[in-house]
Amino acid sequence: MDEEFFEDLEEVLISADVGVSTVMELIEELEMEVKRKNIKDTQEVKQVISEKLVEIYQGADELDDNVALNIQDNDLTVILFVGVNGVGKTTTIGKLAYQLKSEGKEVLLTAGDTFRAGAIEQLNEWGGKRVGVDVIKHSEGSDPAAVIYDGIQAAKSRRADVLLCDTAGRLQNKVNLMNELSKVKRVIEREVPNAPHEVLLVLDATTGQNALIQAKTFSQTTDVSGIVLTKLDGTAKGGIVLAIRKELGIPVKLIGLGEKVTDLQIFDPHAFVYGLFADMLEEDE
Repeated sequence: MDEEFFEDLEEVLISADVGVSTVMELIEELEMEVKRKNIKDTQEVKQVISEKLVEIYQGADELDDNVALNIQDNDLTVILFVGVNGVGKTTTIGKLAYQLKSEGKEVLLTAGDTFRAGAIEQLNEWGGKRVGVDVIKHSEGSDPAAVIYDGIQAAKSRRADVLLCDTAGRLQNKVNLMNELSKVKRVIEREVPNAPHEVLLVLDATTGQNALIQAKTFSQTTDVSGIVLTKLDGTAKGGIVLAIRKELGIPVKLIGLGEKVTDLQIFDPHAFVYGLFADMLEEDE
């Protein structure tokens, strides 16, 4: 447990996008803890690092550890997906539709991203062909709020359990996009009491600090209730979620690990933070 060990750990965590100030705070606390408990064994250190990172993730108030989706009993649940293009929104919607359908729920999808070329077809490919659920859609360039409205009416008339709504990730500028998302959210609020029940922001784990900026922007407009962290199957570590949770108080609810319909899991902060540094400690042994 020498100085070099802590320097290596610092490097690993910074490269995993945990954020410099968070890492410095953590290293300082760890050094004190190691001295105080006179820890010599790396297994014990793993435990302490895990505990400290989970503490940072949960915050001083011991933020609610429950990451279950807010699914309504015997009523329509509306889940709105937001996020920039290319983060895996459509793929995530398809995977969640598969999961919910496997649980015996009646699921409908709404193709609210009417601006990106191919977005409607992509959702149709995932929903209609791969998962076998209906997709409510208009033609490319249609008003997204009108598509979402039709999706809600279809869900009500078919007595669906869950409506998953896709949205645009890019318009001519950020202001236009946020105005469009606000309009969509107002339509949902008007048509279904207490909806949307979840606003899930999809973030790409490989984008690092940029993910924090996206989280700030989208949460100002749409009251983001949870994060889906995608593309954790590659070299991405996704430590940025610690900074997002610390600064914005938004929990990670789901993680995407690959391209298969089954590659969507509930987020486990303990397993996640351990994974941030486990490789380095294993090399050390």
